[in-house]
Amino acid sequence: MLYVILKTVHLLSIIVWLGGMAFAHFFLRPALQQLEPPQRLMLMRDVLQRFFAVVLVIIAAVLLSGIGMMGLVHSMAAQAGAKFSMLVSWMVMAVLGLAMMAVFGHIRFALFKRLDQAVNAKDWPAGGKALGQIRQLVALNLALGVVIVLFLRVPL
Repeated sequence: MLYVILKTVHLLSIIVWLGGMAFAHFFLRPALQQLEPPQRLMLMRDVLQRFFAVVLVIIAAVLLSGIGMMGLVHSMAAQAGAKFSMLVSWMVMAVLGLAMMAVFGHIRFALFKRLDQAVNAKDWPAGGKALGQIRQLVALNLALGVVIVLFLRVPL
């Protein structure tokens, strides 16, 4: 039962993270192109600030639930007298997931900081540059997330 709860938390967290990135990248950003740069940058800063706060919680949930699931499987194997061998798909998901977390860390703690400072200083060209860099890395993270989801098709 605990495994099912951990997997549910894991999957729901990933769905929110990927869904938020897809929404921002494919729907919100293009719709905001009709706004003038000051309004667009202020709105994106405010939206991203809220989303990034949630992603920090999501990352903790994904890490804890993923480690918890691996620990439970390891424990069950040990109790059965079997050797625990992590599936290749799990290894790929873990490595790519950690890469996504590192990319997010750069987005949140470097690029978003630049965006926030530019908006506060009303330096719209600098804000546009920071937002463009955020967009590129969000696209990368979204692609990594899609690759990870494809590995979920492997029986666990």
